[in-house]
Amino acid sequence: MSLAESNATAVITGIGACLPEHVVDNDTVIARGALRTDDTWIRTRTGIARRRHAEQGTSTGDLAVGAGRAALDSAGDHRPDMLLLATSTPDHPCPATAPAVAHRLGLGTIPAFDLAAVCSGFLYALVTATALVRAGTCSTPLVIGADTYTTIVDPRDRETAPIFGDGAAAVLLRPGGHDAPGAVLATDLGADGSGSDLITVSGGGSRHPRGLPSPGPDSHYFRMQGRTVYAHAVRRMTQSSRTVLERTGWPPDTLGAFIGHQANQRILDAVAERLGIAAARRFGTIHHTGNTAAASIPLVMADSTVHAAVRPGERALLTAFGGGLAWASVALNWPDAVPRSQPPPADPDTTPLCAADLSRSHPWTTTTPTSTPAS
Repeated sequence: MSLAESNATAVITGIGACLPEHVVDNDTVIARGALRTDDTWIRTRTGIARRRHAEQGTSTGDLAVGAGRAALDSAGDHRPDMLLLATSTPDHPCPATAPAVAHRLGLGTIPAFDLAAVCSGFLYALVTATALVRAGTCSTPLVIGADTYTTIVDPRDRETAPIFGDGAAAVLLRPGGHDAPGAVLATDLGADGSGSDLITVSGGGSRHPRGLPSPGPDSHYFRMQGRTVYAHAVRRMTQSSRTVLERTGWPPDTLGAFIGHQANQRILDAVAERLGIAAARRFGTIHHTGNTAAASIPLVMADSTVHAAVRPGERALLTAFGGGLAWASVALNWPDAVPRSQPPPADPDTTPLCAADLSRSHPWTTTTPTSTPAS
């Protein structure tokens, strides 16, 4: 019987993370952009106290390599046969970043491609990889979410500068049964292009190419209509989450973990409260990583504090919302994998890594509790 004809699904067998070493607190963000705000306002409105910023010269691809290495080390001997990179801050407009990441990981000529769904990118990539596993197209895809939003955020913009950080995280998949820890069980994807103007980088693409009059003096910066996005995010993530819960037949009070895209603590709490998920079952890293776009959900999955609180096989719900507009939700059994972390490569060249390089990774550590407090 072929894999496509079997009852197999994709199972997460390895989890890895890569965060820049440079920690930036709220006061530093305020001073850098001369923002008319304060630390208390940022913490109250977003739940963010600090975030990581990539050093100059460190790219999205560099962070993706670190996260990929860590996930491979977490998984052990499994070798990827496909690489999907979710990002909206690629190293170059052309070519895609994923093939270079695969080369630097020493993965040879496996298929590798970028997937752009902004902050929903990781879940879009996870759903895509799961479908490819179920179809028998690949058996061990490596899915990476990586972004360096500090390269596109205006430090003078109070709406965005305090929110975003840089980071990457990855998972390795393999075929397995629906009862296995890490098994992806139900998914939901959606998009609404009528809201495409709410989250944008308006300049630089084929609509406004370089050399022609730009749509504005700062058109290369990321812009977001925060209040409108807030309402869309709460509604779409709630609806999408309910869809996958209905497909699995899971009552919300049976969830072992709820992880939403780490955009804003108030959004996360609003969604969880509408779904009826207890505060003790909500997990996040927004307090100390900020919004890392496509990397945010897998970074929470890579946090050792979360793994200490959630048992392998427990029911988990992941949900995200981002530009496009695009949203996604996934229901899965919590993985039985020890998360690992890696720093960005010290020398961001294109030299392939060998198997021995993977031994340099180390367990993810954090001193910050990541369970979401009650409102």
